[in-house]
Amino acid sequence: MRRRDFIGLLGGAAAWPLAAHAEQAAMATVGFLHPGSPGAFAEREGGFRQGLKEAGFVEGENVTIVYRWADNQVDRLPALAADLVHRNVSVIAALAGSPAALAAKAATATIPIVFLVAEDPVGLGFVASLAKPGGNLTGVNFFNAELSAKRLELLRTLVPGAKRVAVLVNHDNATTTETTLRDLEPAARAIGVEIETVSASTSGEIDAAFATLARARPDAVFVSLDQFFAARRVQLVHLASRHVIPTTYPLRDFAEAGGLMSYGTNLIDAYREAGVQTGRILKGAKPVELPVVQATKFELVINHQAARILGLTVPAQLLAAADEVIE
Repeated sequence: MRRRDFIGLLGGAAAWPLAAHAEQAAMATVGFLHPGSPGAFAEREGGFRQGLKEAGFVEGENVTIVYRWADNQVDRLPALAADLVHRNVSVIAALAGSPAALAAKAATATIPIVFLVAEDPVGLGFVASLAKPGGNLTGVNFFNAELSAKRLELLRTLVPGAKRVAVLVNHDNATTTETTLRDLEPAARAIGVEIETVSASTSGEIDAAFATLARARPDAVFVSLDQFFAARRVQLVHLASRHVIPTTYPLRDFAEAGGLMSYGTNLIDAYREAGVQTGRILKGAKPVELPVVQATKFELVINHQAARILGLTVPAQLLAAADEVIE
């Protein structure tokens, strides 16, 4: 080997660590902001990473994800969002409801934000329109709060004698509560059902709410969509079973935990869509150019065993319409 080639080889070798360091430093960073806790939402988190992968990004290879979980303490979200902004992440994925998106929106007007919300994002003030968001936010609308009327109709089909239905809401989640009741009240009047609101925002308050329901004996309970309720699904299902009250839920997780029936968006797919949107932004798309994606996968899940325990006969039309029947 000639001396000049050898020196050149040494020079190239010396540059390798620097090139590798520069590549690592340039890796895109996603700030993952969530009001829940990691253990309870592992499958949905996996859906988000799957969406990123479909867009060409794999965690640890060409993208870093900085996770910030509020552990069901919504008041922590603003500080967590501010921390992500301080870290200058490439994009913030504010998932699982309006509180996370509101916190991210308040923290930055420049870093792109991908939201995942159940309510109308135009009505929430996140975007100017679904087709043309017009700012630094875009994302996925998964409609669950707006499916309340349909869920009440399905509950009435399963429990045809229901006249009084208690609606469990979280008073700390005012936006979703307002949307749920707005859609439920006219739907209830149309089918001759009286609704009564019961509120809870802590585990103790859930216990107290069901103690009240056990005395009031409504014909059924309607659990509204809420991140805290999703995290406390085992407690809710246990109490509904213990007090022998037919109860409907917004997500399949509840039916899988032993709940009677759920109807709502396939959230794993909604998280996947949010991952795809995030990947598009990492590739250079601007939120202002990315229309809000509207969820299209909804699922009815019936727990036949829970129905039998409650002494309910599931109508044939519900069994036929169900995406899954848990035996």
